[in-house]
Amino acid sequence: MLDSEIHPLFEGAPTSTTFKKLRKRIIRQTREAIEQYGMVERDAKWLVCLSGGKDSYTLLAALAELQWRGLLPVEILACNLDQGQPGFPSGVLPEFLERMKVPHRIEYKDTYSVVVDKIPDTKTFCSLCSRLRRGNLYRVAREEGCSAIVLGHHRDDILETFMMSFFHGGKLATMPPKLVNDEGDLFVYRPLSHVAEEDCEKFAAAMNYPVIPCDLCGSQDGLQRQQVKQMLNEWEKNSPGRRQVMFKALTNANPSHLLDSSLFDFAGLQRSTIKP
Repeated sequence: MLDSEIHPLFEGAPTSTTFKKLRKRIIRQTREAIEQYGMVERDAKWLVCLSGGKDSYTLLAALAELQWRGLLPVEILACNLDQGQPGFPSGVLPEFLERMKVPHRIEYKDTYSVVVDKIPDTKTFCSLCSRLRRGNLYRVAREEGCSAIVLGHHRDDILETFMMSFFHGGKLATMPPKLVNDEGDLFVYRPLSHVAEEDCEKFAAAMNYPVIPCDLCGSQDGLQRQQVKQMLNEWEKNSPGRRQVMFKALTNANPSHLLDSSLFDFAGLQRSTIKP
């Protein structure tokens, strides 16, 4: 990667060695995930979902950089779903995308009113909000002729989801880097699957991207995900590198050493009949 060549999304990037290493690491890890999980298909068009958070800005920059360098042969359409949250700065993302010359679509759908009407104050909004948002993004993707929607979930999101499934859902599962929606007509990709949240935060801050906080679910205290995040933070503090070790475990499953008989034929396991 030549430091003298940058995509417009990197305009004004810091010139420090630390930032250059950060940028290269994010680009490399994004490319690795795209290649490892087979996300590229011929004549693909991706709907890249942009919330205005640090993760989605990092996602857009990484994908645009790879595309600009000829390493990602897909068409990219950035999309923000304005959910009608009170005080949402609706002009920030359109202005940013126009200035960066990124093809985009801004879609308005008041899901906020639906969520606050249906969910009591004592419950979290995340589940319903996510379903409504995803349904609208699927619709936009179909209207735009896209083959996939692309989300900004990173390594730490995947770890937190795994721990929540483990502690609260009674199963070993998490956000996969690639899946097909229930209708079977769209892929869902997570190219930042290998990227640490800390790197996304450092990158977006260094680039001074106009980050928009989530005032809907982000304003609620005591969420299970926040509890899991705090636990992982403590583990990482006491044992640096713990998150990466846990993430590696998710890529190295051994069904014969778990308890799921649908994944391994324990009943059919036989002893050797050859005497030593």
